Amino acid sequence: MIKFENIDKTYIKNKQQVHALKDINLTVDQGDIFGLIGWSGAGKSTLIRLVNQLEKPSSGTVLVDGINLNRLSAVEQRKHKKNIGMIFQHFNLLETKTVGQNIALPLILQNVDRTEIEQRVDAMLDYIDLKAKKDSYPGQLSGGQKQRVGIARALITQPSILLCDEATSALDPQTTLSILKLLKQINHEQNITILLVTHEMEVISSICNKVAVMEQGQVIEQGSVLEIFSTPKHNTTKKFVSTVLNAEIPERILESLVCQHDIYRLEFLGDSAREPIINELILKQLVKINILFGNMREISGVVLGSMFVQISGEDDAIEEALSFLKQNGVRIEREVA
Repeated sequence: MIKFENIDKTYIKNKQQVHALKDINLTVDQGDIFGLIGWSGAGKSTLIRLVNQLEKPSSGTVLVDGINLNRLSAVEQRKHKKNIGMIFQHFNLLETKTVGQNIALPLILQNVDRTEIEQRVDAMLDYIDLKAKKDSYPGQLSGGQKQRVGIARALITQPSILLCDEATSALDPQTTLSILKLLKQINHEQNITILLVTHEMEVISSICNKVAVMEQGQVIEQGSVLEIFSTPKHNTTKKFVSTVLNAEIPERILESLVCQHDIYRLEFLGDSAREPIINELILKQLVKINILFGNMREISGVVLGSMFVQISGEDDAIEEALSFLKQNGVRIEREVA
């Protein structure tokens, strides 16, 4: 478990005080894949670097498995860091070392027996499916292969926590999916807690079970990924969610409408997303329904759908239609023209 309690972090820059983190309170449970999302400068990377003590808080407490990191001696800090792996946006591989040597580096620094190092490196290369690249150099690898080597190096010490700082933002979409699949596999098979920094909501929806949204050094919203996607409250959160689930009608569709009134956004969650509710409403012949735009997405194993419709008819009939939708678990928002 990782716990941030009342965390503040300030820097002095050009003789002025800069508040990087302000009163952060977060709990990452054992086995979580916890995402931190925000725009550049939100404080995400600063927060994650407190866990492996690359940064120190100005005030507040960071607890890892109940241990207060502020109270550790230098020797205890080194021991603590063995339980934490980290992967980076730009891989941080040594260009003059082979793949096998890069992976082995943490064990060499820990003075692990040479035979054991060879065995563990070979096992790790098998795990990341790069055994044939053991004697290759980073310059001979693709971006995805480099990140797999970075992941192997982070895992070679058998950590209980894995920190990922924008681990996929330098990769193309297809390679990103393969890396996310590998991280999910690591979490599932080894029960490693993953704390992940990203500015892409697509990454959050693909891998995380919990998320915290950050802005200007503060956590503005947090919860399960499903909660955040289905009921985002803060405007920044809504903007992030809209990059995955369209929260607005495309302009071309709006321009094609003769009348832009009586438009509703319908949200379907779980059972309501699987049932033919709109079809049932059409068969009732209470109102006319013009389906404008819609999409569906699986979030944390639950189907989440969003649809824009234009409903026309008598006021009483529209109210009856909306009541029918609500009774069947559909969340409704009236769109203002």
